[in-house]
Amino acid sequence: MRQALCCKMAVEYDMFLQQDKRWFCHVDDDNYLNVHELVKMLNQYKHTDDVYLGRPSINHPMETYDRHENMQKVNFWFATGGAGFCISKGLALKMIPYASGGKFMSSCERIRLPDDCTLGFIIERLLRVKLVQIQQFHSHLEWLKFIKKEELPHQISLSYGLTPYRGSARNIIGLDEVFSESDDPTRFKSLHCLLYPYVDLCSGHVKRRR
Repeated sequence: MRQALCCKMAVEYDMFLQQDKRWFCHVDDDNYLNVHELVKMLNQYKHTDDVYLGRPSINHPMETYDRHENMQKVNFWFATGGAGFCISKGLALKMIPYASGGKFMSSCERIRLPDDCTLGFIIERLLRVKLVQIQQFHSHLEWLKFIKKEELPHQISLSYGLTPYRGSARNIIGLDEVFSESDDPTRFKSLHCLLYPYVDLCSGHVKRRR
């Protein structure tokens, strides 16, 4: 699994370098991405600067061993891919010696950790660029039900878990209205209608905001 994730990220990164884009943003395909809030956040930073944006899934730096430095113990913060992250073009270019053309796979093997951890290792440990922690990124590794309804429109990414989580049957956002749980087990359809009540999907299901 680790090698497969690293391979996928290596391809994503190389594809980004071939494009004339300002930001490399990764979000898992089972997350909800609020594009408006993402763009609003990115506009606060310069893509030419060294910028690493995301949210950790643990409350302490990751610790591992660097196999290129005589198994030296190293620690660094990393943005979990389960919540999403963004890297500026300026920083992505500085990652080339450690990530392009298959080098990302070598970096993964260097610390024997998954793709998102390896990105944190390259950026924080090797390039000495600190992660800017953005609380509006969310993964299934946190209690999503504690996000208040009025705060949901201002989040960048949201996730879900349909298997038992810490004694609860599911880990989903607390949004009960709009669609039934059988029609919308992830609550993402309901969230979409909260944000965009005028789209066809939501017609007849929600009251339009004035």
